[in-house]
Amino acid sequence: MSAGIIILIVVVLVIVAVAAAVMSTRMRRRTAERNLVGPEYDRLADEVGPRKAKAEFEKRRQRVDGLGIRPLSAERRTAYAGQWEAIQERFIDNPAQAVSSAGDLVSAVATDRGYEVTDHDQLLTDLSVYHGRHLDGYRQARQTTGRSGEASTEALRRALLGYRDLFFDLLDSTAGSGGQDGAGQPAGEAAPVPAQSPWKQVTQGRHWKTRQQESDDVTATRR
Repeated sequence: MSAGIIILIVVVLVIVAVAAAVMSTRMRRRTAERNLVGPEYDRLADEVGPRKAKAEFEKRRQRVDGLGIRPLSAERRTAYAGQWEAIQERFIDNPAQAVSSAGDLVSAVATDRGYEVTDHDQLLTDLSVYHGRHLDGYRQARQTTGRSGEASTEALRRALLGYRDLFFDLLDSTAGSGGQDGAGQPAGEAAPVPAQSPWKQVTQGRHWKTRQQESDDVTATRR
């Protein structure tokens, strides 16, 4: 086999390898974007088609990137986490009030990060860019909050869960903050959680139960 043929084979193999790497990168990027927006993209694609949906989300991303969304400092995150834990404890005695406070806290965190919250429809559109996977639960939580006087304790618990998912995503996420957060973390990566703040445990345990549920649990244990 001549040297020319060997060189040609090597060149072809390099081209194939580069093309495969490019395709793999594009696929990973698309998968990451789909995971980021969650069912929001699928909903829009069903309405207007994939091509228009992609263009619409690019338009939304440009708007959100222009808002100057910023990450929260470790101190602010710790403070907000403490407020959430207090709301969660309040759920035991007054579920409706706790859920209403949870919705207000989500709005406060969104405002602190730079989102415009005065127009709720626009806020949902903006949040769909980097927090879309949690919007279904957030929408349902707001609907439950609007009829909290009629909602069951279980419905209120699910609403609190819906608020919780978006709350912690807003708290942790540095997406859309234009590079790095205050701790030097690359955009898209959450900064380390302060050790003194039990973020991963605050949604577990007795705080999710009413006193009646706790009493029922005790009774069942004694049987």
